[in-house]
Amino acid sequence: MKCTVLHESKGRIRVHICRSRMTLRQADIAEYSLAALSGVKDVKVFDRTCDIIISYECPRAAVVKALSELSLEDDERTAELVPEHTGRELNREYEEKLVSAVTRRFIHKLLLPAPIRRILSIIRAVKYIARGIKCLLHGRIEVAVLDATAIGVSLLRGDYNTAGSVMFLLKVGDILDEWTHKRSVDDLARTMSLGVEQVWLRTAEGQEVLVPVSEVRRGDMVVVRTGSMIPLDGKVTAGDAMVNQSSMTGESVPVHKSEGSYVYAGTVVEDGECTLCVESTAGGGRYDRIVKMIEESEKLKSSAENKAAHLADKLVPWSLGGTILTWLLTRNVTRAVSILMVDFSCALKLAMPISVLSAMRECSRAGITVKGGRFLEAVSEADTIVFDKTGTLTYSSPRVAEVITFGGRDEAEMLRLAACLEEHYPHSIANAVVEEAEKRGLLHEERHSKVEYVVAHGISSSVDGERVLIGSYHFVVEDEKCLIPDERVFRHLPKQYSHLYLAIAGEIAAVICIEDPLREEASEVVEQLHRAGISRVVMMTGDNERTAKAVAEKVGVDEYHSEVLPEDKAAFIRSEHDAGRKVIMIGDGVNDSPALSEADAGIAISTGAAIAREIADITISAEDLYSLVELKRFSDALMKRIGWNYRTIISFNAGLIVLGALGILPPAVSALLHNASTLAIGLKSMTELDTENGK
Repeated sequence: MKCTVLHESKGRIRVHICRSRMTLRQADIAEYSLAALSGVKDVKVFDRTCDIIISYECPRAAVVKALSELSLEDDERTAELVPEHTGRELNREYEEKLVSAVTRRFIHKLLLPAPIRRILSIIRAVKYIARGIKCLLHGRIEVAVLDATAIGVSLLRGDYNTAGSVMFLLKVGDILDEWTHKRSVDDLARTMSLGVEQVWLRTAEGQEVLVPVSEVRRGDMVVVRTGSMIPLDGKVTAGDAMVNQSSMTGESVPVHKSEGSYVYAGTVVEDGECTLCVESTAGGGRYDRIVKMIEESEKLKSSAENKAAHLADKLVPWSLGGTILTWLLTRNVTRAVSILMVDFSCALKLAMPISVLSAMRECSRAGITVKGGRFLEAVSEADTIVFDKTGTLTYSSPRVAEVITFGGRDEAEMLRLAACLEEHYPHSIANAVVEEAEKRGLLHEERHSKVEYVVAHGISSSVDGERVLIGSYHFVVEDEKCLIPDERVFRHLPKQYSHLYLAIAGEIAAVICIEDPLREEASEVVEQLHRAGISRVVMMTGDNERTAKAVAEKVGVDEYHSEVLPEDKAAFIRSEHDAGRKVIMIGDGVNDSPALSEADAGIAISTGAAIAREIADITISAEDLYSLVELKRFSDALMKRIGWNYRTIISFNAGLIVLGALGILPPAVSALLHNASTLAIGLKSMTELDTENGK
């Protein structure tokens, strides 16, 4: 691509692409192609002028080479590189709306004769007055009533300039409010991705093969089982499943799916399994469904947002009453109309949701996905946090330390069989078994029949006509009554490891010892959570008392519970609620789902089971636990920002009302300052949170 250097300084270059025009899509291709270059910090592309600004830390020659090789052609490479929605089209739409509104205002003011301007003012006023009348007919006194009264009074007085100015400012304010809100929703929606990399593909021969999702094509058959996320849109061709669709539709109850039903990418199978015929390899429409869910879901609304909306509506009658009182005392219509130009509703109803959406977007950039403002508020108010041990306080990638076999069975064969079963239900321990088999070069063909997953216990299947079980001691020995062939060896299993029991035909065949090292940062994170206001940190695990106690002492939790079942975790959280405490739960497995659902804010690890991520209200990165501390800081800063917004909006607008009543500010100026302050507070609410000072 031929281009000219316009300006250059250290680590920054501005160039002009030598072409007459650039489409929005080409601008996106240029931006994402150059941003993908190693060492490039930031890229800004101006499609109207065909200019590009690049900030970089890599050698200048690498940037120049990338510019010379830049192609704006829309091909397979750019399809993978450039997101379907980038926000550029949205910004252009509202830029044009704003320019159009301002241009029309000046054309009317400068070119149209006064009589025509008056007629146009009356025509435009009909819409605002109709809104106000509609509110009154529904028994509501809201902002629309104030706007209609102000415009109507100005027209009745023959003050067409004031009426026109007010309507122009209201129009601009509506455009800016809508733009600000949609931009926040758009930014958030683009951060919400599936995170599905591999899927089970059913071949024409009936075999199941694990393949990258990028290799799946329309018409392929994909198998999805309990706890897994549906990776692509499609129609169920076989099986029955209960599917959690809350991420798409907001439904809180799982939906039954059988042959002929349609399923969506990003939803999760809570129970059962299904085979689907892929209809859209890109999860068609997912972005639009996420946007709809964000805008409509009640989960977005924290109590602070609801309080702002209710307060805004309650203040409208007071503003109207103040207007009437001012007119009765002064008999000055101008002063009374000045009060009508100011309301608390716009700023309160805009700033609070924008603050929440911006905080959610900022969390996303830090590797934290939050499904609603209500949960950030819950994290800020929480005084108790409950940790699952495996995959949370310990690393999410444990490893197989030893395989102990019984009855002279072959160690490699037992590990191969275990991997064959475990690969269908991803979990940190299951992943460890599969990875160890791969490391040893053990290829495992599908020899078993249908796999049944027993939540929090293990897996049941059949191999060569014999029943095979793999799971916890409670499941294999206590529930299924499998025999222990060698008590002496069994009693001396290494205590420092977690144990996975494999049984064949009612007898223990092998015990797989899992090394699950404690996260290096765990104790420091617990200490920082205490300093941040969490008074009680609890660990709950299915491990034995000895293992649980050792981990609890190293981490520094306030209390721990060992050998617990999923229902025990949920019951503990309910008891905490009964005691008046706000509880956060963090886990990563299918067995943590009941507790995650019960908590005020359920937090899942990003590498955990899909059902845990779906049910959880918040998902954090698996890299380390410091993101928990970041989440707490973001939450506290958000609540402080909302408090600051309250104080600023109430005090500033109250000042405008007083100045208007005293006759210092005319109606048009009151409207201008009110809209300007609303926009300023909205823009302030979109800025990054100050986690140090909380604004």
